[in-house]
Amino acid sequence: MRHGAPAPDAAGSVSAMRLRLGYSPCPNDTFIFHALQAGLLAGTPEQAGGPGEEPIELEVTHQDIDALNAAALAGELDVAKVSYHAYGYLARDWVLLRSGGALGRGVGPLVVARDPGLDLTGKLVAVPGGATTAKLLLALWRDDLRTEVVRYDAIMPAVAAGRYDAGLIIHESRFTYPRYGLYALRDLGEWWESEVGHLVPLGAIAAKRSLGPRVHARLDALVRASLEHALAHPGDSAAYVAAHAQEMDEDVRRRHIALYVNDHSLDVGAEGEAAVRELLGRGASRGLFAPVGDDVFAPAGLSLPEAARRG
Repeated sequence: MRHGAPAPDAAGSVSAMRLRLGYSPCPNDTFIFHALQAGLLAGTPEQAGGPGEEPIELEVTHQDIDALNAAALAGELDVAKVSYHAYGYLARDWVLLRSGGALGRGVGPLVVARDPGLDLTGKLVAVPGGATTAKLLLALWRDDLRTEVVRYDAIMPAVAAGRYDAGLIIHESRFTYPRYGLYALRDLGEWWESEVGHLVPLGAIAAKRSLGPRVHARLDALVRASLEHALAHPGDSAAYVAAHAQEMDEDVRRRHIALYVNDHSLDVGAEGEAAVRELLGRGASRGLFAPVGDDVFAPAGLSLPEAARRG
């Protein structure tokens, strides 16, 4: 069976559309997707489908953001959490959903080092992936640094051990880096906000364009409904979030969700769209990827009947 297409059953009728969904084990993503992956939304029209429609079944995989970017680029997923930087390379074949993303203020990556007065010129910096938004922000900030990709959760120990001059940290690391004897040299989110004046766009849920507007609308509604359930019933997802973040204490998990899940996670909004377009425009102007067109996000407010007509 081809993923992303309805599967005919033995009688020749259409059964479920099976889509490969990838998101990270980070608390914000597991919090957002818990209700969806747990089957709590299975009876909704968006997932079950209307008369004559195939229900959507999701095969869930968890990977760190660098691996998710690579899997999306390789076409190994149908729906995926990706970095906005990676989307610069995906834009021709993927569209962004309006729900489920991470962007806001005070959420940017940090450059950390053992020496609080370190001059970074020519220094080697460990970065959490070549297509992460953190890497793009670092490149936009300054272009005189050497970088090497290191899994995001191994960066702080590696910097503390002296294997790298500095590290670019993301996710919950912004809460825990002092435990490693490290100091923040620059908050790149703070730099972006002061330099550009926009929200800091980190990542979004992307879906293959080939799925069509009808499926995009259903997926967007599902992600939003899953998040709305999590916000209304935070206790439901607690065990699931903790199971995928066992190295974090409860307070760090709570702070992680509070920081990275906000109103823009429900809908990117006009302010978020402007921030994303600014980031993608600056990345393209640096020659990192081709200019991205206007149809970045699935249409705002597209109802399911409208999606059916347009699909």
